[in-house]
Amino acid sequence: MNNLILVKHSLPEIVPTLPASQWRLSASGQVRCKTLAERLESYLPDIVISSIEPKAVETAQIIARKMDRPFHTSEGFHEHDRTDVEFLAKKQFESKVSDFFKHPDKLVMGRETARQACERFSKALTSVEMEYPNKNIVIVSHGTVMTLFVEKITGLEPFSFWKRLGLPAFVVLSRPGYKLVITVESVE
Repeated sequence: MNNLILVKHSLPEIVPTLPASQWRLSASGQVRCKTLAERLESYLPDIVISSIEPKAVETAQIIARKMDRPFHTSEGFHEHDRTDVEFLAKKQFESKVSDFFKHPDKLVMGRETARQACERFSKALTSVEMEYPNKNIVIVSHGTVMTLFVEKITGLEPFSFWKRLGLPAFVVLSRPGYKLVITVESVE
């Protein structure tokens, strides 16, 4: 039995004039990664893989270095494609995300429906698991796509789960079969 550990990246520096996909970690986010690495150590990760977005890459690099594990990026683990979505106030953004989860086949914002984003993430995950069949794998990704995947396998209510995930947070699933082991909503 191996573990799949899905990690939501650490706290970014929010720059409203840049797309969220280009945000980097804040100084506090970098510090939180050290605590995250300590919390992940007990799951004996063999490899750390991240989405290609800077905040996820930085999170993964810090934890991989702290745990002395190999690290690389992989396509398909990026956040729901929100290209061309302007920066929204918190209430507006949360309303859009709620609609996104409620209507998985409708294009609510950005360039992907919830179903398309989940399928992309799932396909990337299958590819990584085939490459590392008997390993404990850490995937550093993003809250929305993580939520979509966890919802798919557990049936949980997605919006409230998404709102509870801190920066960073993680979910441990046993594999094969994806049985939920633990959800850690915050590492602080």
